[in-house]
Amino acid sequence: MNMSATSEILSMEELTQKFKNEWVVVEVIEDEFGEPKKVRVIAHSKNRDKIYRKQKKVEGDIAIFYTGEIPEKDYAVVFNE
Repeated sequence: MNMSATSEILSMEELTQKFKNEWVVVEVIEDEFGEPKKVRVIAHSKNRDKIYRKQKKVEGDIAIFYTGEIPEKDYAVVFNE
């Protein structure tokens, strides 16, 4: 897992292409109506739990995304603070 932020600013489309099928923690650089448009990657991993642990250590305007397809049936999402 990459644990260091990059200086590269990506659009959401570039993010999903570069980190396909991965969980990512990003710093939101630019948003439109509350939706991130430009981001800087803080960390990425195929392991969701590692990303959640990293997210707890980061302050600021961040977001977590999964860049792959999420199954429509029999899938639940849980957020834990």
